[in-house]
Amino acid sequence: MLSVIRTIIRKEFIQLFRDKRMIIPLFVAPVIQLILFGFAATVDIKNITLAVVDNDHTLDSRAYIASFVRSGYFEIKAEPDSSNDVDGLLEAGTVQAAIVIPSGFAARIAARTASDVQVLLDGTDSNTATIIQNYVDLVSARFSESLIVRLLGRRPGGFPTVEPRIWYNPELKTAFWMVPGVICLILLVSTLVLTSMAITREREMGTLEQLIVSPIRSFELILGKTLPFAVVGFCDVLLVTASGRIIFNVPIRGSIPFLLAMALVFILTTLGIGLFISTISRTQSQAMMSAIFFVMPAMLLSGIFTPIDNMPIVVQYLTYLNPLRYFGKIVRDVLLKGNGPSILWPDMVYLLAFGVATFVLASWRFHKRLE
Repeated sequence: MLSVIRTIIRKEFIQLFRDKRMIIPLFVAPVIQLILFGFAATVDIKNITLAVVDNDHTLDSRAYIASFVRSGYFEIKAEPDSSNDVDGLLEAGTVQAAIVIPSGFAARIAARTASDVQVLLDGTDSNTATIIQNYVDLVSARFSESLIVRLLGRRPGGFPTVEPRIWYNPELKTAFWMVPGVICLILLVSTLVLTSMAITREREMGTLEQLIVSPIRSFELILGKTLPFAVVGFCDVLLVTASGRIIFNVPIRGSIPFLLAMALVFILTTLGIGLFISTISRTQSQAMMSAIFFVMPAMLLSGIFTPIDNMPIVVQYLTYLNPLRYFGKIVRDVLLKGNGPSILWPDMVYLLAFGVATFVLASWRFHKRLE
């Protein structure tokens, strides 16, 4: 039995690497995707273009404007004379935000009364607009605090002071959040697509019928066809994890053997899905389209890019049927928090149940298809 499986595995590797160009999509493309996601897919917002309308022209108004520049997040692109000119700047995309300081700004400060400042934002990108609004609130709060110290001559007492301390990602780098998600996606796509196309390739070439009539048993054929892609998946996990550490300095605080063990369970799921796709596809193009049809919802419902808690309740329930949800949480917790089985055991149980059930059902369907 082992000799038969080894022969099939050797045949699969030879067929996989017969075309030297396959090395690029299998081992080079994951690193390129990691770099692109790490640098391009970022929610860190800097150099926010800002328009300022100063109707007060006082030391206090100029100090307020300067506080935005000193924050390091804003860059003043325009200083129109009238608020009527702001609409055109936002519409043309020249600026992302505009601040209109009313006349009497300094006088109200001296009288210790509220002075409203108008903030206009480009809301075409709601996420960016929300982040910019938070930056404006933060800069304004710091300016208000400095005014209180100046007017009172001391920092007021009797009020709580908030001193936030961010764990696991103190600098709030997007790469720390993005790279673990990329590891999950690369493992999902590479193993699922390769497995589904490998079986259909045999069917297109007419060699599947030869395998069926040979003395090879069905489980030997299944293991021989899927194990090579499990090895490729393991190599991709190690390669992308090491690249994330070297290029983006993503921490590895947990156990790598535990991470690889969970990757094996997840690979069991993706191989099972790939086998199932191979039973419903007649050609490699059909297998590719079916794989993409599964990958896109799995990616969107995984919580890797958008928080699951922000989704509608019905959609949140659907995420429980997505194995990528559990594997994504495991990868992030292992790399960033250093968590292990004592904390992640519920996700481990769900992922293992999905892996075993998916692979067994897909193997049974594939076995019946061979018969």
